[in-house]
Amino acid sequence: MSDFWGLSDGDSVKATTSFELEGGSIEPIPDGTQVLASIDEARWDDKEGAEFISLRWTVLKPETYKNRKVFQKLWVMGNNPNQNDPTKAKAQGDKAKRMLGAIDGNCDGKLMAGGGKPSDTDLQVSLIAKPMIVKLAVWEMTGAMGDKMSGNWVQAVSPKENGVAEAPKPQAPKPDSAASDEIPF
Repeated sequence: MSDFWGLSDGDSVKATTSFELEGGSIEPIPDGTQVLASIDEARWDDKEGAEFISLRWTVLKPETYKNRKVFQKLWVMGNNPNQNDPTKAKAQGDKAKRMLGAIDGNCDGKLMAGGGKPSDTDLQVSLIAKPMIVKLAVWEMTGAMGDKMSGNWVQAVSPKENGVAEAPKPQAPKPDSAASDEIPF
């Protein structure tokens, strides 16, 4: 008999339908923040039979966000199954190819020099561990259970020489001069 479901305290996992990890979720990096990041995973993947390039970025700087991960799907084939309009899907594919071209340009341009569809090995050899500046945006959506979810997506890339910049902090509204003269008691 396997002890796979045994816990370190000697107890066993009980069959339930709910579980929540303690500690909550990590807030996304603020919209518009530019970070120094490099790709640590690059490969072809698929969703519902539609191919896309999957990239995983690791933030290197600023220290505040160091080692955070950002996932990117590049629908370079223009076949995103979440896009119902074929014209928009093709346009999304063109944008994804331009993004891949810019990423490749910051990584010495080996993918485009090859000319054809890159293999997993081509993606890994050409893109992994090449730092560049990545501008992040925030996505938000409501999950199937009505819960709010958010995360980061890669909005832009540029050469590492451009440096990092955290998003500006929102400023507190200036008090109305008439209201500030009143004492609230």
